[in-house]
Amino acid sequence: MSEFESEKVVHLSDEQGRLLLVQDQLQPCPYLQNVTARMPLSVPVGPKTPDVTDQLLSMGYRRSGEFVYNTACPACQACKPTRLDVHQFQQSASMRRVWKRGKRDLRCAWGKPRADAKRVWLFNQHRNARGLCQGTGDVDLEGYRMFLVDSCCHTIELSIWLEHELVAVSIVDAGDRSLSAVYTHFDPHAMRYSLGTYALLEQIEYALSTGRKYLYLGMYVEENRHLNYKARFKPQQRLIDGRWRNVNESDDAGQDLEIE
Repeated sequence: MSEFESEKVVHLSDEQGRLLLVQDQLQPCPYLQNVTARMPLSVPVGPKTPDVTDQLLSMGYRRSGEFVYNTACPACQACKPTRLDVHQFQQSASMRRVWKRGKRDLRCAWGKPRADAKRVWLFNQHRNARGLCQGTGDVDLEGYRMFLVDSCCHTIELSIWLEHELVAVSIVDAGDRSLSAVYTHFDPHAMRYSLGTYALLEQIEYALSTGRKYLYLGMYVEENRHLNYKARFKPQQRLIDGRWRNVNESDDAGQDLEIE
């Protein structure tokens, strides 16, 4: 039951497309301690076309399973949806080293998302190594499927292999003009390959090779060490006060852009 009865439907550009609000309540913030969050959860109704995916991403929505959510917190604006224009992205020197090492030793494959024992093991290893469980315990096969494989849009998987061993998986949502990095999990024992960075570099390359303009990186939260790494990918844009803005280190307010 929603606590905010005035906001139930968001209409999309497709005349039959809309978002139906299914849950909207205050909760502890998953990103910052001692902060109250509001993250309305909705389900897309009507055509779920790649164009609708692009529109939802440009509005700041993220996907979790078959639902989408955004942030509407009462007293905090720390979460900022972040994206790259892949045609403008510039690798740093350290990223070039990661890219070169990965291209030499790793093998990548794109395909449909899968749920199996190896992927679930990687997911739990990754969360446990980074202290992301928050007392919830390991995820089982069905939980993995519901979170990452079940989807309300076109979703693809990037798998990364070291010789014959699966070492990383990225779940990526795909629109006509954009990709969205949903979640990447990898083997902590293969840290020398900087697999989180390498996975994003592969996604940028895939976006370029398929004629897309944007890669959405999810939420940037400056005070969260698991999310603030995104600032290293430049130049980037953030959704601030309803406008996409070019952001640089010296001017966090940025330059206004049109929503696309």
